Amino acid sequence: MAVKNIIIVGVGGQGTLLTSRILGGLALDAGYDVKLSEVHGMAQRGGSVVTYVRYGEEVAEPIVEEGCADVLIAFERLEAKRYAHFLKKDGVIIVNDQRIDPMPVITGAAEYPEGIIEELSSKYKVYSIDAMNKAKEIGNTRTFNVIVLGMAARHMDYSVEQWENVIKNTVPAKTVDINLKAFHAGYEM
Repeated sequence: MAVKNIIIVGVGGQGTLLTSRILGGLALDAGYDVKLSEVHGMAQRGGSVVTYVRYGEEVAEPIVEEGCADVLIAFERLEAKRYAHFLKKDGVIIVNDQRIDPMPVITGAAEYPEGIIEELSSKYKVYSIDAMNKAKEIGNTRTFNVIVLGMAARHMDYSVEQWENVIKNTVPAKTVDINLKAFHAGYEM
């Protein structure tokens, strides 16, 4: 199997690191060599967080090169735009249609770009999801990242049971039920 490259991007507090651990655990359980790398930036102040998940028969390094990602999972629109250049020509973007203003926009030094998803859709295969509203519907907004992951799971070669097992073994015990509910909500969208 060729090495698969997944990039997960968001801002601090969106569950990017947990998501990468779920994906890494899934590939590890399937018997693949797995490498994870996390770049936190100014995460605690709402800055970018990027994680790389690479898996295959043998993975030499944890970093995904530009133009090599099979999947970009973005928890916020602008983060999807910032990291889209990492995708392969036939790569896929799974994006949470949410706007979180970065500091330059908050201070008035810059404007938040409009039409991000439409722009990305003109260049890439994009699946957009309003995971935050879905998370509100199921009763816990902190699970929106697992909803996005559920949508991404439809485009990956693992069974629902494999996903469920890894989620059960990765999230805190008291949140297993709500995270499984979130995963299925995303998977069914």
